[in-house]
Amino acid sequence: MATGRNHRPATRSRGIPEATVARLPLYLRALTALSERSVPTVSSEELAAAAGVNSAKLRKDFSYLGSYGTRGVGYDVEYLVYQISRELGLTQDWPVAIVGIGNLGAALANYGGFASRGFRVAALIDADPAMAGTPVAGIPVQHADDLDRIISENGVSIGVITTPPGAAQQVCDRLVAAGVTSILNFAPTVLSVPEGVDVRKVDLSIELQILAFHEQRKAGEDGVDTAPDPAAPPVRATTTGRKGPDGDMPAVMPA
Repeated sequence: MATGRNHRPATRSRGIPEATVARLPLYLRALTALSERSVPTVSSEELAAAAGVNSAKLRKDFSYLGSYGTRGVGYDVEYLVYQISRELGLTQDWPVAIVGIGNLGAALANYGGFASRGFRVAALIDADPAMAGTPVAGIPVQHADDLDRIISENGVSIGVITTPPGAAQQVCDRLVAAGVTSILNFAPTVLSVPEGVDVRKVDLSIELQILAFHEQRKAGEDGVDTAPDPAAPPVRATTTGRKGPDGDMPAVMPA
């Protein structure tokens, strides 16, 4: 998942690198699954495989938390769940506001995983007057005209933007002005935010395009014809200003 333009790469107050912070939720998800199966301990190799990282990187990440495991035993699952949850700030309740209650916004409102991970959907906001008062996931949608009041009354510091791209920056500006300091952006656009505001961007189309790239590469490796598209513009040789030992060096450019 890409970050917004002004997402800060600085380390956390306890000196934990951002790359490690980004992996902590992966470890927590794997550990939670182990906890639900009443697994008491786990080795670094087993946990690394479950989280999709290598074990050396996992051990390095956990060293920032002060957890080194016990030789021959591994890591205590319940303690690590608590430790990572505390480091991520998930031991407290985080009220979240979702702005833009279309199909995606409604789906997020109905997602049951927020509560178990320390987040509470406190408000749903939409610019359509016809949506006002309509319950979604048991929460009445409120009009965007009241955004400032809604954010203040619910103590929201995390906003989720699921609006069309043309409205996202204006919504972002209003959220920031109302006191929101962290934004999760699902709109396919880059947001500009002031220093001190963190943005995480989720762009499903980009992720699908990356998968399409890998599918195309795999198709080529399997012997599928990947010859140039005959409808593509022809190429012609031209010269550049660079000199080789025998004169101008040719370059291939679209005709």
